[in-house]
Amino acid sequence: MLKILIADDEILERKAVAKILKSSKVDAVVIGEAQNGRIAIEMAQEHRPDIIFMDIKMPGIDGVQAVKEIKKLEPGIRFIMVSAFNTFEYAKEVMRQGVKEYILKPSSKKDLLDSLERVADEILAERKAKEEQENLRENLNRAVSIAQKEWVSSLVMNQVQDMTFDEWSQLLGVEIISGYAMLFTLKTVSKTELNPLEKEKWYRWLKASLKSIVVKHEIMVGAMVESQVPVLFLCKSSAEKSQFRTTAESIIENIFRLFKQEYGKGELRIGVGSPYNHAHELNRSYHEAIWALEELVKTPNRKFLFCNKQGTAFELPTDSEIMEVEKKLLDSIRQGDVNQVMLIFDSFVTKLGTNQIAPSMVKKSFDELFILISRMLHDLGINYERSPKMDESDHIQMLLETGKSHILAVVQHVQVWRNNHAKGMLQKAKDYIEKHYADAITLESAAEYVELSPFYFSKLFKDRFGMTFIDYLTEIRIKQAKAEMIDHGKSMKEICYSVGYKDPNYFSRVFKKLTGLSPSEFRKTSVK
Repeated sequence: MLKILIADDEILERKAVAKILKSSKVDAVVIGEAQNGRIAIEMAQEHRPDIIFMDIKMPGIDGVQAVKEIKKLEPGIRFIMVSAFNTFEYAKEVMRQGVKEYILKPSSKKDLLDSLERVADEILAERKAKEEQENLRENLNRAVSIAQKEWVSSLVMNQVQDMTFDEWSQLLGVEIISGYAMLFTLKTVSKTELNPLEKEKWYRWLKASLKSIVVKHEIMVGAMVESQVPVLFLCKSSAEKSQFRTTAESIIENIFRLFKQEYGKGELRIGVGSPYNHAHELNRSYHEAIWALEELVKTPNRKFLFCNKQGTAFELPTDSEIMEVEKKLLDSIRQGDVNQVMLIFDSFVTKLGTNQIAPSMVKKSFDELFILISRMLHDLGINYERSPKMDESDHIQMLLETGKSHILAVVQHVQVWRNNHAKGMLQKAKDYIEKHYADAITLESAAEYVELSPFYFSKLFKDRFGMTFIDYLTEIRIKQAKAEMIDHGKSMKEICYSVGYKDPNYFSRVFKKLTGLSPSEFRKTSVK
């Protein structure tokens, strides 16, 4: 509802205008009357009306001066000037303030209502455009957040090999020179895992806090798995890389300061990987952050640790062959292929060189692999909470048997999920699309409905139905549009809106692309 203020020094004029406005088709209400410019300014400041009917000639502060003062307070207020003076100078003065409506006294009912409707239409159109922009911005931010999670997950699992920092620079709109990873984890005072609500609250806090304090870098926050959150920091200049440690320490210091203010208690720990010049090397930085986080367990008084690539007793998994085997193993687990998984597992063990390294190093390699598997299951939307119990004191053969048993159990669980749960979820998604095709549904909303990650839902949907989510949604909408075209009482615009499109021109282009005919041409041929 629009709020209207009437400013006129003649009480009868104010009452007459108020009475006329009540008969308008515009959803509006008169929230006050002012007998001079000074009171009009005060009431505008207090009530923030949408429209002011302003008389020009009033004692003290006149209407022109009042418009100037109110515009300083609230530029969005619209004015309809009312005056008995038909002079060019008055009109020119208010036009300078952006006033478009100027009515001469004595004003007719039609003049007042027409003027009100024009201004009201302008306000409502502006509000609608603003709302659409906000919705677009909200949807874009949500899509970017989802894309960043998927991107970080792909990098963490070493699934992105051909992405360069140059391509990242083009996508982000800023030049990226290098990047590094941090791994954040939080435990309660009793050192127990957080419950789901606590995890969600902490995750939102971490994202907001990093956004507020990180200025020099672009950041990408990955999905949280087992209370751990990987974050990529992308450096925009060579100077940032040379000052990497100083900048990272400043970020960490501020995070701990904000953490203390928000939580007070709890154990926040941060592992930091080294910076690298190539995007595919960020997986190595992530592994280093894992190692640094694990080393913090041995030094409980420390809150964060940088990976020291020189002089550490533990040899980091930097061999590209091991990473490649890990990637193949994860792909086989994802497909639920037991035989292939067991073959690749043997290759993984061989690459580790278990005959030449200590049991503690074997355990660390398995721990990292299990984190990757856990993250992959999370991204697929598979709930699997079991984790193997390994001890550094175990001999290597026992560690290998434990690792093999765990991986075998995981892949069998994936098989069951693929054969049952995923199939049911996809059918559920299909039913959801067919029921809600006329709504503003998206890939993300459909994936959320069936509790799958958007990335995996998209892949699984295409594998099962032979078309993408958007292609299927479009097919359903166009099929329904064809059916509705039989009813010649419906206009093309009505049909467009009823099947879920907001833009008739876009609907027409999509329709012609799928059918080879425009909607009008199709309706003509269907009559014949």
